[in-house]
Amino acid sequence: MATATVSSSGPRYAPEDPTLPKPWRGLVDGKTGYLYFWNPETNVTQYERPSAAPHKPSSAPLSSSIQVQRSLEGQRRGYSPERGDDRHGRGSSGGSGAATTNSQNTVKGIVPGGYGASNTGSSVSADAYRRRHEIIVHGDKVPPPLMSFEDTNFPSEILREAQAAGFSAPTPIQAQSWPIALQGRDIVAIAKTGSGKTLGYLIPGFIHLKQRHTDPRMGPTVLVLSPTRELATQIQDEAVKFGKSSKISCTCLYGGAPKGPQLRDLDRGVDVVVATPGRLNDILEMRRISLMQVSYLVLDEADRMLDMGFEPQIRKIVKEVPSRRQTLMYTATWPKEVRKIAADLLVNPVQVNIGNVDELVANKAITQHVEVLPPLEKHRRLEQILRSQEPGSKIIIFCSTKKMCDQLARNLNRYFGAAAIHGDKSQSERDSVLSQFKSGRSPVLVATDVAARGLDIKDVR
Repeated sequence: MATATVSSSGPRYAPEDPTLPKPWRGLVDGKTGYLYFWNPETNVTQYERPSAAPHKPSSAPLSSSIQVQRSLEGQRRGYSPERGDDRHGRGSSGGSGAATTNSQNTVKGIVPGGYGASNTGSSVSADAYRRRHEIIVHGDKVPPPLMSFEDTNFPSEILREAQAAGFSAPTPIQAQSWPIALQGRDIVAIAKTGSGKTLGYLIPGFIHLKQRHTDPRMGPTVLVLSPTRELATQIQDEAVKFGKSSKISCTCLYGGAPKGPQLRDLDRGVDVVVATPGRLNDILEMRRISLMQVSYLVLDEADRMLDMGFEPQIRKIVKEVPSRRQTLMYTATWPKEVRKIAADLLVNPVQVNIGNVDELVANKAITQHVEVLPPLEKHRRLEQILRSQEPGSKIIIFCSTKKMCDQLARNLNRYFGAAAIHGDKSQSERDSVLSQFKSGRSPVLVATDVAARGLDIKDVR
């Protein structure tokens, strides 16, 4: 049994840095753990470390130096959250090689006037942005990151959805993967859970879809594979939210739920399918879906899918997808099993690493306290910790077994409003528990590792 305490979602001051020019202060985003800099006199924030020279605020509304018109206290800094060339007919993807830097010193977009092209450019260098956010790229002629939504030239309806969702700038994985995906190139992106990768592949997928002009009644154009039902439905929610104004249709295929409604969605025709491998294979065997129009394939949480034994199902699904496609693989770790399937399924991919890819590292936005206790003392100490939190605080407790998960939830429920979630629960039970937790009706969630990766639950303390 283990507990984790997550720091406040708002920004906090970084440790004092005497080398920073006055009056600049370092801030740490409470949601992502990223460091940025704030000038309290001009109310300007930026990623780039300020120099001693006076800083002149940018006049661009969404440049990399963002005019933040909100107080530091209590306000979350908004992070968050393509061209469809043929798989073998690109000419610009090149081979995988050593980490490369673009010949451009500053970010000025990709193709003049196209998606990902910036008319104004950005004053922050691509190399400085990559260093700041621990981005390493491998590949030929890798385009510079798009550090603001202004740089992307995304369709206005997508920009409106991003603004409505409260996002002020792309996350690092979005900033670097968007321009690559918009070129129609294959990507292997290695980044921790919670880095914003869902929109990293969904938005380029929407743009790819709009350029294809396919008939959704003949099958989907975009296919996203996900390891768990919870993650799949979460991706579906994001696809619906950001694709609604573009009139993009989407459905989610997962086990533990009746096939009927899912089959009816497919019969009506959908542009995007988000699926777990097991359920999609079942429907393929029923011959109720065709993947012959899929030209944009995403493997999300690829390492987790392999850990769960889905490799045979994944390979069977991919055989139904045309070889002339764009494939994007997102993973939190980079073991040899993932490297092997990437080598088999992707063509000349660009690799984008965020942070250390050789080992799992702790999320910088989580403060960890470790206490070693005799087994009989654990429950008493856990109750002390729970009582020390503010009333109604959302708390997740991870257990190693399903039996322990159920037993602990029963013991805690009387005083703390606890509910359990694990793989033996039916889909309706899991949906109900997550709904209760998100709404605050059951503020303590006792879980096995089914909830350890991929779920986006706000305000967990």
